[in-house]
Amino acid sequence: MGMKASGTFDLTSFEPEVLDEGPGAALGRVRITKSFQGGLVGTSTVSMLSVADVEGSPVAYVAVERFTGELDGRKGSFVLQHSAPGGQGERLAIRVVQGTGSGDLAGIAGAFEIVQSEDGGHSYVLEYTLG
Repeated sequence: MGMKASGTFDLTSFEPEVLDEGPGAALGRVRITKSFQGGLVGTSTVSMLSVADVEGSPVAYVAVERFTGELDGRKGSFVLQHSAPGGQGERLAIRVVQGTGSGDLAGIAGAFEIVQSEDGGHSYVLEYTLG
């Protein structure tokens, strides 16, 4: 893909809201803020729609996330699109939305991966190109 940035992030806020509790599933909305360290230095705001099973465990979600800060020393912002379909064997997919890069990050494209450790910590890998 070109270049790679990695590091960690912390959830700085998590504000869930139940929209619809019906048979078999609950539909919700969550606003999340994050703080990034490593190749990405800055903050992001996530707007997420989710589906939880009858036990309250998340089974699927879609989200958009705006990152603002620096990527390997380049200042700007971009938007990530998340899609976690929830079906067996289906993977979480996160990509940079083309055309959303600003400042030094104009023209960014790429794929983002989140890794959650057993202790609950989060790390990431962003593979990207700048056009």
